[in-house]
Amino acid sequence: MFRGIRILQYGPLKKGLFLGSGVKFLHGQKIKLGEWVKIGDHVLLSAAGSKGLHIGNHSSIGDFSRVVVSNSYNNIGSHIHIGNSVGIGEFAYLGGAGGLDIGDNCIVGQFFSCHPENHNFEDPEALIRLQGTNRKGIKIGNDCWIGSKVSILDGVEIGSGCVIAAGAVVTKSMPEFCIIGGVPAKVIKKRPSEKAIEKEAEKKGNYSHLKIAK
Repeated sequence: MFRGIRILQYGPLKKGLFLGSGVKFLHGQKIKLGEWVKIGDHVLLSAAGSKGLHIGNHSSIGDFSRVVVSNSYNNIGSHIHIGNSVGIGEFAYLGGAGGLDIGDNCIVGQFFSCHPENHNFEDPEALIRLQGTNRKGIKIGNDCWIGSKVSILDGVEIGSGCVIAAGAVVTKSMPEFCIIGGVPAKVIKKRPSEKAIEKEAEKKGNYSHLKIAK
């Protein structure tokens, strides 16, 4: 908590900020942290982007992670927005060049990576590093469980309530309430949503799930 006092130079200190040792802030004036946020040891938070970096209430970033909106100052990125009650494991790399949005109540394993940017490579006569980039952004819904060593690539949207198996490489968007796995990742099966459970119960004549109005 004493380390958290460092953030005072960028604005009012929120309640319950816990900083590990060796935490680094770049462009701290664009970093917004909610209440009871925990940042692990040797984490880098870099907010060089048009909309900066926001971490919601009761969220945590694991040790040795990198949360970096931009790596390039001649083409700065958009933003990283992490919702409330999100837990991200150690050694994560979160990029925000094209924009990264992670919903509320997500749990994420170690070595998670998000890359909302792609290099252009259409011209075989030109160096790839000189052909520029394209950006679409990444969006992850609420209440997702993402296993360790998952990578999510640019342009992907993950629906709420999804489970992504460890080691998956997600290259295309996925609907909500799915179990996802593989390289490249695909839908393995669907999870029943609350509405689907209610409909199934109604078919069977079981109304115990319904709340009785007072």
